[in-house]
Amino acid sequence: VQLQASGGGLVQPGGSLRLSCEGSGFTLPNYAVAWFRQAPGKEREGVLCSSYEGSTLSSDSVKGRFTFSRDHANNLVILQMNRLKPEDTAVYYCATDLMRRCGFGWAGYEYPYWGQGTLVTVSS
Repeated sequence: VQLQASGGGLVQPGGSLRLSCEGSGFTLPNYAVAWFRQAPGKEREGVLCSSYEGSTLSSDSVKGRFTFSRDHANNLVILQMNRLKPEDTAVYYCATDLMRRCGFGWAGYEYPYWGQGTLVTVSS
């Protein structure tokens, strides 16, 4: 089981980025997937968790701006980030526990499988 996150980069405030998390050795879109981020000098923060049946739990800081989707054909999931703010700057990680649903404690849960992280920098 391996995860590969990609798509990070430098974007101006108000811009958009699309992060991908690709699965290897299993079918990632068939499972619940969570995204986390860690800004410099800060603790890791849960961004969003999407269950297989489509329900999504997200932090208040990204509601209405970040959305999640699944690409079964390419075995990946996508985090679409819109209206980005400087405070969104962080390394973003995808994670899964090969379960179908996100628990309500997802943001504090220690997922067994993680992608390597991709850096998002929001700056003018």
